Amino acid sequence: MIELIPETYVAPLDLLAIFGRAAPLHVDLGCGDGSFLCELARRYPDQNFLGIERLVGRVAKACLKASTLENIRVLNVENTYAVRYLLPEASVETFYLLFPDPWPKRRHQRRRIVKTDFLDAIHRALANNGFFRVATDRLEYFEQIRAVVRNHSGFAIVDPDASSARTNLPLTKFERRFRGLGAPIYRLALRKISPVR
Repeated sequence: MIELIPETYVAPLDLLAIFGRAAPLHVDLGCGDGSFLCELARRYPDQNFLGIERLVGRVAKACLKASTLENIRVLNVENTYAVRYLLPEASVETFYLLFPDPWPKRRHQRRRIVKTDFLDAIHRALANNGFFRVATDRLEYFEQIRAVVRNHSGFAIVDPDASSARTNLPLTKFERRFRGLGAPIYRLALRKISPVR
């Protein structure tokens, strides 16, 4: 079963039971139609992949695309909730947050996902030396994310092209579109370095 429907939404997921094996876990936050997630899962069959998406139609598309892959599960829930309450502590090797909604209007910017409490939840769920990879086409949003990260004690900003940050990533649908328009892409790779106090 590709679509993951937890027995409860108030306890951490049993990843061994869900995937049927122990393997490094990668989580695509806001996985959309699953294109990026499925390509990544094909490239790394020895790893487990979890897509988290709040929109039901996108979950259905992602599940359809993933139907032949055994190392993917898709969860229909809001990203922040899933990271904070459903992912076990130190369980994720890499999080991907690719082209999150920029909420460009000033009055909506409080809805942006990358805030200190969200980074705290990411940090808790990441394994030691795990990665959080972010990409956006909005320079102002990128600068805001980087400012939040610089004030967080649990992460080091690393070169997103460093081999340890895994650079051989497929393009998302949004990245293909933005590249086609000649828009620059801004990337951030964060590595978990210390416990948050």
